[in-house]
Amino acid sequence: MPAEVSGSGTAALLALTLFLTAALGVPHEEMLQDTLKSIIVSFGALSAGLLFFWSQRSRTAPLRWHSVMVLPLLLMAYALGSMAWSHAYLGGVEAIRWFIFSVLLWLGLNSLSRERLPTLAWGIHMGACVASLWTALQFWIDFKYFPQGPNPASTFVNRNFFAEFVVCTLPFSIFLILRARMSSMVALLAFTTGFNLVALMMTGTRSAQLAFAAMAVALPVVLWRYRSQWSWAKWNPQTRLTLIGTLLGTVLVLGLIPTGNPKLIGESPEATTPFQRTLARTKSMTETAEYTQRSFSMRVTMWMATARMIAAKPLTGVGAGAWEVDIPLYQTEGSQLETDYYAHNEILQLLAEYGLAGALFLLGLLTYLITSAWRTVRGTHPDAEAEGPLRALTLISLMMFLIVSNAGFPWRMATTGALFALNLAILAASDARLNVRGLLGAWVMPWQPVRSKIAAVAMAACMLLAGYISQQAAECEAKIVRAVKIALTISNSGDYHSTRWIPYKREMLTALKEGIAINAHYRKITPMAADELAKWGDWKNAIWVWESVLSSRPYIVAIMSNIARGYIVLGDPVRAREYLERARKLQPSALSVNSLDVVLLDREGHEAAAVALARKSLQSNHYDFDLLNSSYLLGGRTKDPSLMLQAMELLRKDFPTQVAEASLRIGHIYASAPEFKDEAKALEAYRRAVAASSQERKADMRAQVPAPYQGKL
Repeated sequence: MPAEVSGSGTAALLALTLFLTAALGVPHEEMLQDTLKSIIVSFGALSAGLLFFWSQRSRTAPLRWHSVMVLPLLLMAYALGSMAWSHAYLGGVEAIRWFIFSVLLWLGLNSLSRERLPTLAWGIHMGACVASLWTALQFWIDFKYFPQGPNPASTFVNRNFFAEFVVCTLPFSIFLILRARMSSMVALLAFTTGFNLVALMMTGTRSAQLAFAAMAVALPVVLWRYRSQWSWAKWNPQTRLTLIGTLLGTVLVLGLIPTGNPKLIGESPEATTPFQRTLARTKSMTETAEYTQRSFSMRVTMWMATARMIAAKPLTGVGAGAWEVDIPLYQTEGSQLETDYYAHNEILQLLAEYGLAGALFLLGLLTYLITSAWRTVRGTHPDAEAEGPLRALTLISLMMFLIVSNAGFPWRMATTGALFALNLAILAASDARLNVRGLLGAWVMPWQPVRSKIAAVAMAACMLLAGYISQQAAECEAKIVRAVKIALTISNSGDYHSTRWIPYKREMLTALKEGIAINAHYRKITPMAADELAKWGDWKNAIWVWESVLSSRPYIVAIMSNIARGYIVLGDPVRAREYLERARKLQPSALSVNSLDVVLLDREGHEAAAVALARKSLQSNHYDFDLLNSSYLLGGRTKDPSLMLQAMELLRKDFPTQVAEASLRIGHIYASAPEFKDEAKALEAYRRAVAASSQERKADMRAQVPAPYQGKL
């Protein structure tokens, strides 16, 4: 079997890529964090490929191939094919993802020698350390350099993404510790590994905790099995005490420092230290009511819908990347999955999107990993013994990766996806060194100088294409995010009809149009701008933004409902009815569909039918906020105070933020409607309205109370 290529610098560049991907983030909101990380991984892989092929431009000796290479190439081929019949843009994105994965895997297979593996491990470990530093600063002093959602998230926008990465790096940190020879290096690695572990505790991510628990079970077996292979077998007692004392001391001391992040304190006032946060999140998994009613229940809802998707198209799948497009077709009545873009379970989503190809990938991957684990444990040859420690730790990292893949989407995140590819590359390169051949082993790949030259040109061309895609992505995201930020600023002013905002609105619409022209598939951000436009009463512009989203994601009932509502306001009931019927086909009993039907029947002149439907909906508890307000207005126009009163009583009961407004309206009904006139109930409602008002609005609320009642408040 050919040896690894020497002297190309490919392994060092791969290590640098992993380090930079984890350590770097965007310091502003005009680019998504994973967009930057995807750019780094793509350019890192392509640069490493160009360097590799250029260094081998005169090579005539064969290179390596491995059966595991077939797995990502299979998915890449499926993704390219699915562009013809499914969502072309998302299929193209998936094809690129698996191409980069394949490049990383093949380069690692041919360059990661046993001597170079510590370089890669250092890149992974130091990337985790820098990412953990940002996390610790966000936890302790509310460091805000990197915009993010659920924090502390380091450079990953979401703390779960960070935790899923850093927990999978721990086996490489352990590998570096156990091969260190100097006491000072042991102390440094023990401290940094302990620090990474404390940062993991700060997130409280439950899937990462489960992965760590699995490592805690498997690691002692590996340490004992290869006890004679580690440098620690030659350590003196002082060095061993240094390891234990530094590691435990770091975790114990740093784990007791409380957070200074107001958001985290607000989330859980009783769990302010990393230890408390970890224990609280672990405990929540045992408290069935709390756990199942929150994030876990939403995941189960998504998984059940995904299972229905798999059952509907088990062979073809819905198309690469098309889960988020088709999921509304498989969700149950009333479940809101339309704002989710991933199934939060990579295995289920792969089967749903790729069908038989995805099943073959999973079967091949699990078969290879199980076979590799058996081969690693059973190997007694001196070469197998020498390879065993790193193979075992790599398998532990992959085990942890597969565990977190059942509650998140780390395959689709740039940093964890790259780590996945390089983990497989480490095993494949080890197979080649051990001369493992056959269906699940390495192969000889004939090579000629012309192949290196063609591949080098291809890598250069791919880098140019990657540069263009990166520039377009950066420009598109900057324009759309800037538009949304302007829109939110205008809305938050509370005076969005002021003429001083006219130039800003013009700037916002221009940026939005230019961003959508570059990429019409940014469903995650553009609807936010449309929602603000509708709030201002600019329904015309809100509609075209929503319609741009619907052209790419045609089954989103909420957006169809918004468009129908916009056409109602613009006086076009025909177009409104068109979108309402489209929504009804997907979700016949959706609350938004029912609410719109009441409004549209009223606008079409069918007041009696509108009143009957509204009353039926209220009596059957099938209503939303919009239906309650529509019923109140409809009751006012049709002189039906009983409908008005019923709607406002439900609004007061079910929507705490509307207590003041609903109580004021109830007071008006009891004060003026002849058949409901009751001064005592009116006074009680007015008092409740004033009491529920904020301090700033109390005076205004009092002013809206009729004069005969003001003196009695």
